Amino acid sequence: QVQLVESGGGLVQPGGSLRLSCAASGFTLDYYAVGWFRQAPGKEREGVSCINSSGSRTYYADSVKGRFTISRDNTKNTVYLQMNSLKPEDTAVYYCAKRKYNYCSGYGSTPLYGADYWGQGTQVTVSS
Repeated sequence: QVQLVESGGGLVQPGGSLRLSCAASGFTLDYYAVGWFRQAPGKEREGVSCINSSGSRTYYADSVKGRFTISRDNTKNTVYLQMNSLKPEDTAVYYCAKRKYNYCSGYGSTPLYGADYWGQGTQVTVSS
């Protein structure tokens, strides 16, 4: 059974940090790129970051560039999103998704296209 499970969300103050994890089971992560997405109430789901299968190439949305870092440990079948200098506008449900491809090209323009399996999401709330 193909499954992705996010964890690590919570409540933090502005300027704080969180590390999200995306644990995969039922398939070998080594072959696939993985994306992180977020969705705030009343807004469309947006692409945040992507990492290719080997971890050699990454993509970040302009809104998080310099603050978030995506990484992966294929031996643990897990992808991470380190979030620093968090802002209230980062508040959202964060999802990870497996891509059909081993690369991130195209993620910047059409991030939802190519995402074929999704996790359940984890809530991130940034508030004082």
